[in-house]
Amino acid sequence: MSIDDAKRIELEAAAFRRLTEHLRGRTDVQNIDLMNLAGFCRNCLSNWYADAAQESGEDLTKDQAREIVYGMPYSEWKSKYQSEASADQVAKFESSKPDDH
Repeated sequence: MSIDDAKRIELEAAAFRRLTEHLRGRTDVQNIDLMNLAGFCRNCLSNWYADAAQESGEDLTKDQAREIVYGMPYSEWKSKYQSEASADQVAKFESSKPDDH
């Protein structure tokens, strides 16, 4: 199958939008759970978004990128949905986290 660059970018953008909508709907899943299971979380995704924006010459802060991913300011999401990580979650994260976290 051959997909031209414009169509590939369109499909990638659609997949990104679907992923962010899915994550917005799964407020029960904490970032530490995502990190422990998949090695990335909402914050990672927003950092990658901000990095891509900066690489393309756009002036987008990490906070602005987080708002795009979370669908609201990060501080609001934290106060509404983030719970304290358990000792087990933290221990698992510390034993498996990537070097860049």
